[in-house]
Amino acid sequence: MSGPNDNFDPKQVAALSVEAIDGFVAEALAAVGAATTTAELKQVRLEHAGDRSPLALANREIGALPPAARKDAGARVGKARGRVTEAIVTRQEELAAQELAAALVAERIDMTLPVEVRPQGALHPITSLIDEMCDVFVGMGWEVAEGPELEAEWYNFDALNLGPDHPARGEQDTLWVEPMGAGKLMRTQTSPVQVRALLTRDLPLYIVSPGKVFRADEYDATHLPVFHQLEGLVVDKGISMADLRGVLDHFAQAMFGEVTIRMRPHYFPFTEPSAEVDIQCFVCHGESGPDKPCRTCRSEGWIEWCGCGVVNPRVLRACGIDPEVYSGFAFGMGVDRTVMFRTGAPDLRDFVEGDIRFSRSAVVGGTR
Repeated sequence: MSGPNDNFDPKQVAALSVEAIDGFVAEALAAVGAATTTAELKQVRLEHAGDRSPLALANREIGALPPAARKDAGARVGKARGRVTEAIVTRQEELAAQELAAALVAERIDMTLPVEVRPQGALHPITSLIDEMCDVFVGMGWEVAEGPELEAEWYNFDALNLGPDHPARGEQDTLWVEPMGAGKLMRTQTSPVQVRALLTRDLPLYIVSPGKVFRADEYDATHLPVFHQLEGLVVDKGISMADLRGVLDHFAQAMFGEVTIRMRPHYFPFTEPSAEVDIQCFVCHGESGPDKPCRTCRSEGWIEWCGCGVVNPRVLRACGIDPEVYSGFAFGMGVDRTVMFRTGAPDLRDFVEGDIRFSRSAVVGGTR
């Protein structure tokens, strides 16, 4: 067996010389110092610390050295690679900090300025008016009552003195829910809320009940199959038609300003006596005529507003209340047409199209 070959050609391992290693380190450090961004530094890492860098290639040449020379060469190359790696890590931290500081300045947001993050919506004019109406009654000490839209036949008709043969029960007006014999329907008025309140609340009772109602009406400029009502109910001792007139006077002035109302005899099954209430046109104030036409009241000077009356004793008895002790009054009006009166909207179909421009213009135009 021959001994180890201690003779080698220095030219074949020139990359491992002290001068060469120092040169590789100097070039790497210069490149690291010249990098101005983390992206540039990443390229420097590949060129001076990657698998194809000069120091990595020099490290591969160690195997060509005789055993006696490998230890010193390995230590020299390892130290050099450590210096380059340390310099890259230090520079990476410096550049990352600089870029973060620059980003914070460039992306700074002034939190004191108003910013519209997304397009703003608007309350529907019907919602706005219902809120305003309820505020008037809450200010008088009344309560707001709500009930289900899917209602039982007894609450919607029988308890309100609408007998089995009343024409309002027909399919031409009422939307019945299958199966037909179940006695379920979409409420045709908000009066069932009043019946439920009479059955569950203590007397005296002062409530207002707004909400959707459903009828088999045509879908046109003046009719909708789904519309809104607001009804009021008072049951107490000593209540008369005069109290009803005072409440409606106050309510009309709160809604339309200094206006006058009038009451005309009418018939409703659930009130007796009953009346239709007209409000003096709040545009022409009753002064319209052939020479001064008014589109709002059609030059009649009055606008039909709501129905009302003294609660029928039969309704009180159906709810377990003694009409000899208690009396009351009720009224109801359409919210949708009231919005039309106040905003000049020509077509009820605009109310259900979902166009945000209509809601904004209607709110600006008069309901608020």
